[in-house]
Amino acid sequence: MRPADNDLLCRVEGEAPMGRIMRQHWLPACMSEEVEADGAPVKSRLLGVDLVVFRDTRGRVGVLDEKCPHRGASLVFGRNEDCGLRCLYHGWKFATDGEIVDMSSEPPDSRMRNLRARAYPTHEAGGFVWVWMGEADAVRPFETPAWAPEPDTKVSIVKMHAACNWAQVLEGAIDSAHSSSLHSTNMPTAEVEGSTATETAWLRPSNDKAPRLEAEVTDYGFHYAAIRRPIVNPETHVYIRTTVFIAPFTVLIPPNDKYNLAQMLVPIDDVNCMFYWVAWHPTKGISQDSWRTFCAAVPGVDLNADWTKVRNLENGYLQDREAMRAGDFTGIHGIPAQDMAMWETMGPIADRSADHLGSSDVAIVQFRRQMVAAAKAVQKGEPAIGTTASVRQVDLASFEGVVTRESDWRTFTTRNARSRQAAE
Repeated sequence: MRPADNDLLCRVEGEAPMGRIMRQHWLPACMSEEVEADGAPVKSRLLGVDLVVFRDTRGRVGVLDEKCPHRGASLVFGRNEDCGLRCLYHGWKFATDGEIVDMSSEPPDSRMRNLRARAYPTHEAGGFVWVWMGEADAVRPFETPAWAPEPDTKVSIVKMHAACNWAQVLEGAIDSAHSSSLHSTNMPTAEVEGSTATETAWLRPSNDKAPRLEAEVTDYGFHYAAIRRPIVNPETHVYIRTTVFIAPFTVLIPPNDKYNLAQMLVPIDDVNCMFYWVAWHPTKGISQDSWRTFCAAVPGVDLNADWTKVRNLENGYLQDREAMRAGDFTGIHGIPAQDMAMWETMGPIADRSADHLGSSDVAIVQFRRQMVAAAKAVQKGEPAIGTTASVRQVDLASFEGVVTRESDWRTFTTRNARSRQAAE
């Protein structure tokens, strides 16, 4: 990959074409659980822009530029009370729509009273506060995410900061081949002695670490299948794991029998991203506490207050070599931290010109080609990828299972297939 194309793929700040693509989609600013009525404001950063998120006395959510329009002090430290966020510096108070409802330092006839804070359209769904950062006169209707087909869908969320560019994190999410090695301790094959499926860990009916990959481009992004030999009936059946990429930053990854899985890899700026891992199911699901414990992503234990990791590059992800000698493949606790150790050690922005891609990298190649082409299309004034999709996100699903060799994996990306699984 040429350096210029690598920049097109990775950079999102300012007028970068990839950032312009992101701004034509609703972006998750934070989880809904982070903002309480009259509670502490939350700092968020998206595409290099610093924001503050708060919920007012009536439960309405506001997303404003972090800096007060008066003198630039941070509103993250403000008082959230009586239906407004008050700056500590001079007492200016802002409603969720950016209107200044009190300006104690100015006389009643001050021309300053015509000012407003920069406010962004918001929407709550699927456990998140979403924000529109594109043109104010071009707000797209909000589309329900794949993991929230119904208001009562059971949703649990892991949130974790990644100290690297969003694209290399997303490439990890669509890389089905790596789980057979990197996550082999957490996702053992059914033939491993003593292996048992639990609420959080699940068995894989194949020991094939070299899947055959097939991909298909769609108008929402692409989907692909990793096809492996199953342990049972390998002559007549195949083990299939399908992954769905919903441009520009969402991935539906193969589920287990207890819950479905989705990831969002959301750019904070050029060299940081927020990793969200969602476990969901219409009826079964997994509790929030169990999900975060399994992922070793418990706030206050595994994560700091700003969602940065206790296990990080500076301390070697607390890798335990004794545990490795005892049989743990990585010696790193938790699937997300195992992934982070791979992503972050590539550098803030990976040098893709040095890659040597093989047959297991079909999805990686497709992602790079598609998103670089999408960035160039936006530069020409064409619509952003994913904004003209003919399929709703809630009609898409990933798949995991053993099927006959004659089966077409493409049919398992439909809502009908997901409904059949739920019924079973």
